[in-house]
Amino acid sequence: MSDESVILINLLKVKPGKQDALIALLKQNTDTVVRTLRGWKMTRLIAAQDGEGVVIYSEWETPAAVEAMRSDPRMKAYFPKIRELASLDSMVGSAVLSETHK
Repeated sequence: MSDESVILINLLKVKPGKQDALIALLKQNTDTVVRTLRGWKMTRLIAAQDGEGVVIYSEWETPAAVEAMRSDPRMKAYFPKIRELASLDSMVGSAVLSETHK
C-alpha cells in the first residue's frame, strides 16, 4: 500500500449570510463523525474572506475509505443539512506537487 494520501476536496458555495452556520456544522460533524471513520487522516476547513465559500480539504488512506465515508448512515443524514446552507462540489485526487517556502 502506498504512503500517499487520497485527497478529497469539497467546494461549498455558501448561501448569503450562512458561512458561520456552515462552519459550525462542519466542525461539529468533523468532531463527532468524521474523526471516527476508518481511513480518515486529517481535515482542514478554509473559509473565504468574502463569506461566500468554504473549502474542505481532507486526506484519507484509500479511495475505498472515501466511499465508505460517503455511504455511512451518519454522513448520509448530514449531507441534507449542508445543502440547506450551501451547494457542494467535490473531487477526489492525489497530490502531484507539494512545495514549501524554505
